Amino acid sequence: MTRTVQQLFNLEGKTALVTGGSRGLGLQMAHALGEAGAKIMLSSRKAGDLEEAAAELQAAGIDARWIAADCAKEEEIHRLASETMERMGDVHILVNNAGAAWGAPAEDHPVEAWDKLMNLNVRGYFILSQHIAKHSMIPAKYGRIINIASIAGLGGNPPEMQTLAYNTSKGAVINFTRALGCEWGKYNITVNAICPGFFPSRMTKGVLEHLGTDKLAAHAPLRRLGDDEDLKGITLLYASDAGKHITGQWLAVDGGVSVITGG
Repeated sequence: MTRTVQQLFNLEGKTALVTGGSRGLGLQMAHALGEAGAKIMLSSRKAGDLEEAAAELQAAGIDARWIAADCAKEEEIHRLASETMERMGDVHILVNNAGAAWGAPAEDHPVEAWDKLMNLNVRGYFILSQHIAKHSMIPAKYGRIINIASIAGLGGNPPEMQTLAYNTSKGAVINFTRALGCEWGKYNITVNAICPGFFPSRMTKGVLEHLGTDKLAAHAPLRRLGDDEDLKGITLLYASDAGKHITGQWLAVDGGVSVITGG
């Protein structure tokens, strides 16, 4: 029997692991998944931030827990995945959101900063996805992987932004999503990406101050930056059975900026 829209978007009985989930976009997405009925495991590097975020989710009636882990370190990623499954059972939804940014002219960009971004923003996504899939999603023949890319991964930037390594890493995330979606479709695992535009956050604070919040908002067709609700809908679509026939795709959530720039 065909399910209703409410049934298709319902995540009761599902468990979601959200990296970089203690604040900003990660916490917003955790709220969306939890509000739809999923149990949430949050992860980031700082225990204090995670404790506050989990308490916020719990106050909203969401079953939320946390594990502090550094997704730049392979052994920490394996520990995070294994401990999550030990405590919560199968992971049905994985949100790869932990990431870093760096601004510097390309000719002077430190190689160690380049390596740091590639390691966390790309390699970390791969290792965690591989571990969760191998030990949970593939045996269960079910999974939803959501990778957070960026509109920066769709092309270049204005010269003053100077974020070559970040753009490159997020471009890699988009093609990682496409390739993995093709390969793991046979296991009933969907893999999709979200490409946010400018959202006020700690990571974007420097860019917003440098370029000007009002200027960036005026550049968007919708004349505003992203807010605390704007990722909820696409996150729930990708995570639920409402999006079960979508894989290997990316969607920009940027107020239309990428349409202007040709992304």
